[in-house]
Amino acid sequence: MRIFYCCFFILSSTIYSFAQERDSLRTELLNQVNVTANRTQQKTLETAGSVSVISAGTLQTYQPRTTPEALMGSTGVFIQKTTHGAGSPFLRGLTGNQTLILIDGIRLNNSTFRYGPNQYLNTIDPFIIDKIEVLRGGGSVAYGSDALGGTLQLFTSNPAFSDKPAVHGKAVARYATGDMEKMLRAGVALSGSRVAFSGGVSIRNFGDLIGGDTTGKQSPSGYKDRAFDAKLLFGLSDSWTLTLAHQSVSQKHVPLYYRYELENFALNEFDPQKRSLSYFKLNGTTASKWASEISLTGSWQATNEGRLSRKNGSNSLRTETDKIQTSGLIFNIQSNINEFWNASSGIEIYNDQVESNKIDQVDGTSPVTSRGLYPNDSKYLNYAVYSLHQFKLDDWRFSLGGRFNGFRIKVADEVLGNVSVKPTALIGNASVSYLLNEHSNFYTSFHSGFRAPNIDDMGTLGIVDFRYEVPAYDLKPETSSNFEAGYKFRSEGFAMSAALYQNNLRNLITRVQVAGQKIDGIDVYRKENVERAYIRGAELDVEYVFSEYWKIYGSGAYNFGKNVTKNEPVRRIPPLNGRFGLEYRRSQWFVRPEAWFAEKQTRLAAGDAGDNRIPKGGTPGWVVVNVMAGIDTKHFAVNAVAQNLTNKDYRTHGSGINGVGRSLWLTLTGKF
Repeated sequence: MRIFYCCFFILSSTIYSFAQERDSLRTELLNQVNVTANRTQQKTLETAGSVSVISAGTLQTYQPRTTPEALMGSTGVFIQKTTHGAGSPFLRGLTGNQTLILIDGIRLNNSTFRYGPNQYLNTIDPFIIDKIEVLRGGGSVAYGSDALGGTLQLFTSNPAFSDKPAVHGKAVARYATGDMEKMLRAGVALSGSRVAFSGGVSIRNFGDLIGGDTTGKQSPSGYKDRAFDAKLLFGLSDSWTLTLAHQSVSQKHVPLYYRYELENFALNEFDPQKRSLSYFKLNGTTASKWASEISLTGSWQATNEGRLSRKNGSNSLRTETDKIQTSGLIFNIQSNINEFWNASSGIEIYNDQVESNKIDQVDGTSPVTSRGLYPNDSKYLNYAVYSLHQFKLDDWRFSLGGRFNGFRIKVADEVLGNVSVKPTALIGNASVSYLLNEHSNFYTSFHSGFRAPNIDDMGTLGIVDFRYEVPAYDLKPETSSNFEAGYKFRSEGFAMSAALYQNNLRNLITRVQVAGQKIDGIDVYRKENVERAYIRGAELDVEYVFSEYWKIYGSGAYNFGKNVTKNEPVRRIPPLNGRFGLEYRRSQWFVRPEAWFAEKQTRLAAGDAGDNRIPKGGTPGWVVVNVMAGIDTKHFAVNAVAQNLTNKDYRTHGSGINGVGRSLWLTLTGKF
């Protein structure tokens, strides 16, 4: 794999030299606009940071089964799959509650997001996504807690106004060999000069995942998924628009496959796994340079996570339920003060209410209700004020930003009584770019970040993975200092982005074993702010269009993490990974062979070595070859994805289930 990486670098340099003579051609890389980096529209080429944009066209090409799988192979993103119905994105070596996920600017992260991999990104229907932006290494100043590794933002599709009333519809069907997926999607869009509506329903049944040449069917791993979405736009005037939106997902009987395979469980599943989000957004423009654009967003989000478990040979069923209601309010002002200075400032407020309970029932007896994983009726208030500024001075670009964030956390614990804590954080960022010409950007940036302790950190009581956790109410925020230097270049025929970074992490919250204590024979742990670490790495993204119809592309990311406190690797650090491919696209059809790769990962923390999802000695490296092809016309589209042509048996590092084996996924779309 190291030989490949060297060859890849040489190839990048070679095609860069050829690209100087191919300015009549166009690349997609760095040709997009993003809003995530500074809460304002900005050309990705000119952004002083590492931002990837996955467009609607790219999503149409890949036809991802789930939202996490839409990120597979994306530069600097590594997807760990605890089970078939999950998918946790690693941004620069961090995941779970150390990365931030947004939907249309609204936090998906709530006060019970867990450390380490989780399944929450999989509760977003991939059919409602119009664009995904990934900001690696930043986001705390703009969006608050949790963005230690970066920020992932998903934008849902918007209906469009039209001069004359119009009706459009779409129906999508997908089937995968081995009955791994049967899917139907129906949507409709209505438009007028001042009103527009879009909505749809998705019905997806996933069968057991079939692995590579030695794995075969991994059972049980299949589940059912139902989703609904609706969005209504009102043009209140030429300057003001009101958006009303709702989305919901319900998943049933989502098995945690590795617990059946590697642990002593007859039943272990999420049932149900539900999420709903409703919001309004009022936005418009004014004549004032200090308030060029104003937006007000109010949101209501609810999650319902049920967990069912029963050990082999046991007649006792455990049912756990966690329900979180989140209300949010965001007020943002965009200021275009002059041609050299613009800013984005605002306030954010989120409030969580947590309900949690546990029911144990032995066959033939009455159920016994007790404290859930979290203290019932816990409350978590998150409030902030922020301001981000961008300055232009000839060929130089400067960015400065600051944020004050406060929290009020109230927990009513049955054992420890009422607990109230009020942590705060004051952070900032700064960057400098030098645009040598319209094609090049040299930049360096600094981002400070934080993650406030949440209710999962403070109030957990019960079995998590293979540990028994007890509450901890004296925690402080985790903090990060991310330094980055990079270079971006784009001509019409060639584009590249390269970055080096180091992220210093302090006050890390980690589980510490309570000496001499066991509950039901299981070691007892408590969270404490006792660790510091760093993660450093490099990223490279290259695209070259070498004829009217052909292009080649590739990307790679390397992360090296060290836990300084323990003098060992950081847990779950992804290995060197990336992708490379070739695309032929002409008129209405395309074909795209592509390879994903990951080096072996043998640098293991003690927690990795004790994790039954990681093979003894580490996770082997792999290369998987896929081919995508399709045709898209005015009234229909056909997409075929042939995955893992060599039927390689592989697993992404830290996952609890192997990747899909040789298979064909066929999608048919009808449009009117």
